[in-house]
Formats: sequence, C-alpha cells, structure tokens
Amino acid sequence: MKTETPGGFRELCRIAYPLIISMGSFTLMQFVDRMFLAWYSSEALQASLPAGIVSFTLICGFMALAGYGTTLVAQYHGAGDPRACARSTAQAVWAALLSWPIMLALIPVGLFVLRTSGHPPGVIELETQYFSIVMWGSVAVPLGSAIGGFFTGQGRTLITMIATIAGNVVNLVLDYVMIFGVAGFPEMGIRGAAWASVIAGFVTPLILFVLYFSRTFNTSHSTRATFVWDGVLFRKLLRYGVPSGVHFALDIAAFAIFVLFTGRMGPVALATSNIALSVNMLAFLPLIGISIAAGTLVGQYQGRRESLIAEKSAWNAVKLGTLYMVSVSITYVLFPEFYTALFTRGNTDGLVMEDLLPIARVLMIIMGIWGVADCANIILAGALKGAGDTKFVMVYSVAMAWGMLVPGLVVVVFVLDAGVILAWAWAAFYIFLLAAGMLWRFLTGKWKTIEMVQPVLPIMPDGPGAEALMVSE
Repeated sequence: MKTETPGGFRELCRIAYPLIISMGSFTLMQFVDRMFLAWYSSEALQASLPAGIVSFTLICGFMALAGYGTTLVAQYHGAGDPRACARSTAQAVWAALLSWPIMLALIPVGLFVLRTSGHPPGVIELETQYFSIVMWGSVAVPLGSAIGGFFTGQGRTLITMIATIAGNVVNLVLDYVMIFGVAGFPEMGIRGAAWASVIAGFVTPLILFVLYFSRTFNTSHSTRATFVWDGVLFRKLLRYGVPSGVHFALDIAAFAIFVLFTGRMGPVALATSNIALSVNMLAFLPLIGISIAAGTLVGQYQGRRESLIAEKSAWNAVKLGTLYMVSVSITYVLFPEFYTALFTRGNTDGLVMEDLLPIARVLMIIMGIWGVADCANIILAGALKGAGDTKFVMVYSVAMAWGMLVPGLVVVVFVLDAGVILAWAWAAFYIFLLAAGMLWRFLTGKWKTIEMVQPVLPIMPDGPGAEALMVSE
C-alpha cells in the first residue's frame, strides 16, 4: 500500500473526493429540482432561483459561522487534542441552534426584497411561497454544517459523503412526488419543492448526530461528556467564525442583487440567467468541496506548525480545482443546446428553445471564462480561512462586492439599460478581481503567522494526513 506524502495529491484527493461527490450530489439534486420546476411551469423556474438565493443569503452567514467549527476541529486534530475537537463541535451546534430565531425574524426582510424586486406579480407570488417555507426549516442548514465539521475537520469525509447523499436522495424523490403530485401526494408545484427541501434537510444532520454520539466516537473523543457550553471556546468560534459568516452573507447578498436585477430585464433575461446559474452549480459546489478539503488540510498542518506543508496542500488544491473547472467549462461552450433543452421541455408559458438559446449560449461562454478565476478565488479563500485569516477574506470580499459589483450593476441596469450580457460581463470582471486579491494575500504568507491553537502532541514524521481513515466509523 502506497503511503501518502504530506500535502501531496494523494492526501488531498482522499479528503477531497468524498466532498466533491457530496457537493456533486447536492448539485445534481438542485439541478434536477430546477429542471422539474421548469417542466412544471416557466414561472416556477423563474421564481425558484431568486427565492432560493434570497433565503440562502439570510441563512448562509449562520451556516458559515457554525461551519467554522470545521476549522477549529482541523486545527485541534492537527494539534493532537481529540476532546477539543468534540468541544469545538458542540459550540458550533449551539451557534446553529441559537441562529434559528434570528433567521425566522429575518423572514419579513426577505419578503420585502422579493416584493420590491420588480418581477412579474405571478412570479413574486411563487417566490413568496417558496421563500417562506424554506425559511421555517432554515435551522437544518447551519446544524448540518456544525455537526458535519466534526468529521470533515478530521478528514473523515467519507462519513459526511454518505450522510449527504442520503439526504439528497430523499430530497430528489420528494421533489418529484410533491411537485407533480405522485404516489398519493397532492400536486404542490413550487411549494412541493420547498417542502421537499425542508424535510430532507434534516436527514443528513440526523445521521451525523447518531454517529457523533455513538460508542466509537464517544470513546475516542468523549463526545457525550464534552457536549456542553464552553464560553472560552465559543468566543474563539465567534472571533474567527463571525468574519467568515459576514463575508459569506454579504458576498451572497451581492450576488442575490445580481440575480434580482437580471429579473428586471424581462422574462427571457431572467429565464436564461436562471438556466445558466443552475448549470453553473455543476461547477460551483464541487469547487466548494475542494475548498473545504484545502481548508481542512491547511488547518491541520497549521495546528501542527507545518506551514510549508499547509501551503503545498493549498496549491495542489488549486491545481485540482483548475483541472476540474476547465473540463466543465469546455462543456458549457460546446453543448449550450443540451443544457438549455433540459429546461425547456414541457414549457407551456411561451418561452421556448429558440427564445432562450442565443442569450444562454453567450452567458455560458462568460460563465466558462469566469469559472477558472472563481476556482482560484474559492479555493484560496478556503485555505486562508483554514489558517484563521478570516478578517482579510471578509474585508476584501465585502469591499469588492459592495464597492465594485453592486454599484456597477446599478449603472449597467438603471443608467445604461444595457441588458443581461453586459451585466454578466461585469460580474465576470468582479470575480477576476476577487481571485487576484486572494492570490496576493496567499502569496504574502501572512496567514502562516496566525496561531489559533497550541499543539499538545509532538509532530509525527508522517503528519496528520497519514492516519488511516476508518470507513466503518
């Protein structure tokens, strides 16, 4: 059996491939969900992405905060402190639960945004239905990130993959039967898609909680005894996790404005943007998986004070992500008809392939170009967060999003009235600037000086990545 080189491709792929598959299964589920809604009606398709992204905008900050427990677990795992891994996870779970009332209180904010978006009245009504249902089940998202961080932070990503796929399969089945009214379920349309997401959203964290409190992990990490409030560790989670959450929330909020603004350009612009962005999920979420793997390895090696190996892990993640992104982008350019056709089958509301394809083809070319830059942006940001450099990621990303992307979109949409293609081109320019900033910061090496935890075990020659991953756990 070949041994892993610390920071090498074998180690990266062992941790990354279950995350890529997990994100890929979620991508497929979201893709098919959009496709089902497109088959149901064009209004349902037009409503699903804006409502989904507004709800995610209000949830994602809390998801990122709770999910930052992954980095704490990675650093404590690298430092050789298994009980601290469990204590960190407990604080992340408390943060997720405490976020639920706040997310529910934000429902009127989301409804106001949707109702003032300028979308057609029929679309707004469907957006309101979808958004309201999803927000009531919002706690499942940060809760899944919190408990999943215990396994991901230690590199036990096969476990999270199995739990994630189980949840996505449930979602996919419920999508079909609840949207179209199959197997005794009433036909619910977009409301069925929303309820399917809520119900299935609790499947993954439930599986992971059962494993977390199992005899195996209670013996190795004292998961039951350490599931208590720890004020010191909770403040550490807030110190590093809040900037991560603010960055994610405001970054997604800026992108939500981009989606809402395209909706003001007419039904063809909104539909083609929704199609292109739904297709882009094929690339985006697997890149998030690689980013999480990079952050996990950087965290583990930083916890052991091995910055050079942490840096090597990050660069290998960028190479892997670039290879993947280029491959996917080629399909955007070569097969726009295939992707567009998936969303026009059964469409009875006047939007047909001939209406959508000319614009969709251009948007997919732009999307393929920006994807390579987005790869570097996403993965290097994940690596910086894994080292604890969350403040820079927050400040730079927010400055670019709200100082450059959003004002530029206002000019394009309201001043120039230039159309959806120029809006997408401006978004691509923004992504290139984001990637340039993350690259510069990573190259400075300032992240290497951040000390989040103190090692409690001597550094072994083979590093944290050499541990055997017990799938049976």
